[in-house]
Amino acid sequence: QVQLVESGGGLVQAGGSLRLSCAASGRTFSSYAMGWFRQAPGKEREFVAAISGSSITTYYASSVKGRSTISRDNAKNTVYLQMNSLKPEDTAVYYCAATIKRVGSRRWDYDYWGRGTQVTVSS
Repeated sequence: QVQLVESGGGLVQAGGSLRLSCAASGRTFSSYAMGWFRQAPGKEREFVAAISGSSITTYYASSVKGRSTISRDNAKNTVYLQMNSLKPEDTAVYYCAATIKRVGSRRWDYDYWGRGTQVTVSS
């Protein structure tokens, strides 16, 4: 079992920046590919970004490409999502996810999920 805890969410003005963190349990963190998803009210949970265990491979949704960066510190068992130029449509609960299998961009690619952290972007 892998436990994931997100943090860093909050209220931010449009155009501002935020860094989300996801702390993972276990001693084999580097073996897991990690992903970020988000879910806004009335919408399906959608992919945001993902990173392989070695950080060599990253993927981004087109909606955040160019203004978001996913990274990880395996020594700290932590994955990050740096979000810049935030828009009101970025408002959602953001979830961290982990998989021992291949890195992916779909919900069913991931086996473990955090409880989420709220991001609210004001106009």
